[in-house]
Amino acid sequence: MASEDVTITVRLIRSFEHRNFRPVVYYGVHLDQTVKEFIVFLKQGMRQLVLFFLSDKLKIVHQAHKSKTNELVLSLEDDDRLLLKEDSTLKAAGIANETEIAFFCEDDYKHYKANPLSSW
Repeated sequence: MASEDVTITVRLIRSFEHRNFRPVVYYGVHLDQTVKEFIVFLKQGMRQLVLFFLSDKLKIVHQAHKSKTNELVLSLEDDDRLLLKEDSTLKAAGIANETEIAFFCEDDYKHYKANPLSSW
């Protein structure tokens, strides 16, 4: 069975509080790899971006042809459904072509979720 390759936008979140993120588009992403393997791939590609070395979690931001949230950086809702589990494949986690996912530090996310204030 051939692997399905898709295009995914990864939102590299530096700061929730300051709404600082950088979108990066990845082409030819294999959906049969695990979430953990994809995180390793992202970290290898970001070695030159020292700011993101603590990132360790992925969450679905938006999927093609579905509604978007009003949150500027990342929705704080539906963690049980949208946070990706490391042992599942990307396909089993709900990733499809043109999905946008966020890559961030889980501790920063928990801190921001407990006190969601923004600084401009």
